[in-house]
Amino acid sequence: MTPPYVTALERSRIPARDVTARTFTDARTVSKDLLVHFEKTQDEGKEPTESLWTSFADGRVRLRIDNSCPQTPITVHQMFKESLEKYGSLNALASKKNGKWEKITFSEYYCLSRKAAKSFLKLGLERFHSVGILGFNSPEWFISAVGTVFAGGIVTGIYTTNSPEACHYIAHDSKTNIMVVENQKQLDKIMQIWNRLPHLKAVVLYKDSMPERRPNLYTMEEFLELGDDITDAALDDVINSQKPNQCCVLIYTSGTTGKPKGAMLSHDNITWTSAHCSRAGDMQPAEIQQESIVSYLPLSHIAAQIYDLWTGIKWGEQVYFAEPDALKGSLINTLKEVQPTSHMGVPRVWEKIMEKLKDASAQSGFMKKKMLSWAMSVSLERNLNCSSSDLKLFWTRLADYLVLAKIRNALGFSCCQKHFCGAAPLNTETLNFFLGLNITLYEAYGMSETTGPHCLSGPYIYRQHSCGKPVPGCKVKLVNEDTEGNGEICFWGRTVFMGYLNMKDKTKEAFDEDGWLHSGDLGKLDKDGFLYVTGRIKDLIITAGGENVPPIPIEDAVKKELPIVSNAMVIGDKKKFLSMLLTLKSKLETSARGLAAKPLRYQRLWLRETGLSTRPFRRESTKST
Repeated sequence: MTPPYVTALERSRIPARDVTARTFTDARTVSKDLLVHFEKTQDEGKEPTESLWTSFADGRVRLRIDNSCPQTPITVHQMFKESLEKYGSLNALASKKNGKWEKITFSEYYCLSRKAAKSFLKLGLERFHSVGILGFNSPEWFISAVGTVFAGGIVTGIYTTNSPEACHYIAHDSKTNIMVVENQKQLDKIMQIWNRLPHLKAVVLYKDSMPERRPNLYTMEEFLELGDDITDAALDDVINSQKPNQCCVLIYTSGTTGKPKGAMLSHDNITWTSAHCSRAGDMQPAEIQQESIVSYLPLSHIAAQIYDLWTGIKWGEQVYFAEPDALKGSLINTLKEVQPTSHMGVPRVWEKIMEKLKDASAQSGFMKKKMLSWAMSVSLERNLNCSSSDLKLFWTRLADYLVLAKIRNALGFSCCQKHFCGAAPLNTETLNFFLGLNITLYEAYGMSETTGPHCLSGPYIYRQHSCGKPVPGCKVKLVNEDTEGNGEICFWGRTVFMGYLNMKDKTKEAFDEDGWLHSGDLGKLDKDGFLYVTGRIKDLIITAGGENVPPIPIEDAVKKELPIVSNAMVIGDKKKFLSMLLTLKSKLETSARGLAAKPLRYQRLWLRETGLSTRPFRRESTKST
């Protein structure tokens, strides 16, 4: 079956080859005339535009342009047009259909995004209202997101694991006009809450077939044809009215400490971060080397969205979409097939790869185990000590050639030059394991409120256990430092968000009087400017005796000394003493057959817990008692 976005492109009246011929005005350098716009005030009752923050969807903010980041602010559409002129004929998106990769070029991608924008306008998308996207990563997700921005709306990704009520909160808070959903499962959630969403006008289903005809419910193919009578001039008027200091993306926080907060990101947040943070990580423009990446992490999270979607447009990357069950085991198969040049994962992804390799090693023969152990120890020592000894360099290269290169190839990393890790702290065990494979994990640090990475490691900026240095043009400072140099990490730069949607008080709390964003994280800076995150302010335990105890170093030390421990949590706030809750690494036996090889005591325990018997595997008597 031909994908709907391809069919729509074939039916388009505007040939893809003509797209790059459209006129484009090069962005001007920052001038007084350009900045006059930022100093005008808005409607009465709203923050003036010279403010660094706002809590209104249609608000504008003063951009943090200074001598360290003087680049001209541009919109998402301007960024796409710049890339289109350079990369129009290159492949942009690749998805697997019936076992084969189907690809579309940047010219086709742009054309489809315009078609989506016209259809959103036709369905009544209002300016600064949102389009909610509820589904796994796909070309349709990307096209819907870019089309939303072109149409003057706000992209709002929603986690596929969200309950109907969680979806309702986000859709209601962001005034969602159109919901784009992947399949029947996600559609069912929206159907349950539609009557409580006064702003919702239509739903688009982009993967499954339509279960039954309902008003204002469309397939992706139908949706892309809706806007055919919207003229290019009408869409261009909407596009040209957009300003870099206006909101175009909403990222909702997890809401673990209350209601989810919608972090508003401006066009400038997206375009500046895509251009400068990625280059700090040594991502290459396609005219030098077209990067290929695999998209699999939730796009409702800023880490995946900025890395996969927006940076992909900026530098002409080719994005391959993994299968929906990627995190359940199929990711490795996609990596092996694609052989990406760069890969980004959260710590748990890297831990799963490590655990899988350890399991495979445990089941291999004696000689293979010894060879792997030798190769990894040689590589780890070399990477930790950076020895320049000719002999050690020879053994390292030999180990890599004989063993480690084959493992990297089996993981899909034979062409991978950059391996990134972010969104959570990376433990030492995982870091050292991959150093043993001659894979350096480059840590990034930031928040939804900093458009993702504000500090970044890379091939030329790396120090163990550090999350790197602030991206050029960004600043970090520590406040309320203790005697050991630990203080709260604060951010400044064009990555810093506009504010929380509809939450003026929460937004004011996030910034100090000078406009610095407070993270709530503790960290320290070394003499060379490398940042180390050491904990959370709210994580501090204050005992009954008044002692302040940071729990994370204790928890990390226990996990380091006891490899069998998977999680550790220190307890003791307002208590006389500290306690610790531990969970152990384990595998669950789900069948009696798998248990047969276990010692008798384990068999009895398992049978007792399942309520079967204390006598393992004996046939029950048929006599009545």
